[in-house]
Amino acid sequence: MTEAEIQEEYAILERSKKDPRAFGVLYEKYFDRIFNFIYRQTDDEDLTADLCSQAFLAVLKHVGRYQFRGVPFSAWLYKIASNEVNKYYRKRKNTKVFSLEEVKVRELMDAAQEPWDEELLQRLLGYLNDLPTDMLEVLQLRFFEDKDFAEIAFILDISESGAKMRTYRALDRLRKNFNLQIKYDGKE
Repeated sequence: MTEAEIQEEYAILERSKKDPRAFGVLYEKYFDRIFNFIYRQTDDEDLTADLCSQAFLAVLKHVGRYQFRGVPFSAWLYKIASNEVNKYYRKRKNTKVFSLEEVKVRELMDAAQEPWDEELLQRLLGYLNDLPTDMLEVLQLRFFEDKDFAEIAFILDISESGAKMRTYRALDRLRKNFNLQIKYDGKE
């Protein structure tokens, strides 16, 4: 996201503080992304719709408190959506679900320097579902939501180095379990 785009969103948020209808532009821009982000954590369309509504309602309710902190507005929105999902699972004492899109996993596999086949893809999908939640969260944000480490740190309330460490640890597990040479930001 460019600096101009960040400033444009900030201006819309400032207008939203006085006129909630101004927020409609950002709602339209981010609704599908937030819906899919939540859906991957619930695998339930009705629940996702409810949590997505709660997330956007919370954003509108707290837009007056929004302060720019060096990351795009979308990071704040993802953080609120993540909090809504976590709140739901805490109340029900359920384990968080991650439903991974095969298309996105294929993109991750394409980053591997070695050939892969359908069997390896299916094993990888199974393995990803067995990763600890904290590792899966960073992989989801990094590779499925295309967030940078600063945004991931903000969303998950961890340090930027913590976001990098979790990501690298998760990728190391993948490398070891699948003997893959995954390129990561141009490096192995």
